[in-house]
Amino acid sequence: MITSIKNEQVKRVQNLIKKGKFRREEGLYVAEGLRMCRELDPEETAALYVAQSFLENADPNGDEVRWLEKFRYETVSDAVMNAMADTQTPQGILAVARQKQYTLEGLFETKTPACLMILETLQDPGNLGTIIRAGEGAGVTGIIMDKKTADIYNPKVIRSTMGSILRMPFVYTEDLRETCVWLKERGVRLFAAHLKGKHSYDQEDYTGACGFLIGNEANGLTDETAELADTYVRIPMAGKVESLNAAVAASVLMFEAARQRRISSKSADTES
Repeated sequence: MITSIKNEQVKRVQNLIKKGKFRREEGLYVAEGLRMCRELDPEETAALYVAQSFLENADPNGDEVRWLEKFRYETVSDAVMNAMADTQTPQGILAVARQKQYTLEGLFETKTPACLMILETLQDPGNLGTIIRAGEGAGVTGIIMDKKTADIYNPKVIRSTMGSILRMPFVYTEDLRETCVWLKERGVRLFAAHLKGKHSYDQEDYTGACGFLIGNEANGLTDETAELADTYVRIPMAGKVESLNAAVAASVLMFEAARQRRISSKSADTES
């Protein structure tokens, strides 16, 4: 059992939590909590740490600990768990997991037409995590980000995804505009929520391959990126509200696409 907060493994976890560069160099990230860690595959888990109190308080025959049987894990004191964890009140379970690698081409390996979220300089970890989680719920097939977007393996992003990070394909691109051109050549229609939009977002067709451009929280999309959109759409507002939070706006668009695709799928089933 690890009892010293000066242990090298403890320092490694702390560096993975605090330093994005260290995460990239190591190809690892930290996942906290029972729900998240239970979803990890042993093969993608570099290390698993379990607090002594967690083991003492859990039912040895219950689901809370039965899943541990397929893992090799290290028991740590509560003080060490508190030192390693990024949360104020850790649950007593923490994993070091291997980062996933995807390609742009891989985002098209789906049974349904691509539905992509394309993020430009989105900097709030909570917004990014929310988009990933909502994206999985809406059936989004992948997320594309420029290099200035928040680190997807930031602990705050990981927690916000509630496990969706393990299932949502994503890529970072060096040149977002070049990537958008590549997508359009692949038949992806690009939509941007924009003040210049002539039609409401629910008046467009998202049943084919599509991508939604989402910009920075404070400044929105750059003009150069917005100009690449095939269509500008509006999200009508009541009251004195001028715009929505980036994650909320993204969710509105994603779930409208999901709604249309459900209707289209039902119609196809009826006709067949």
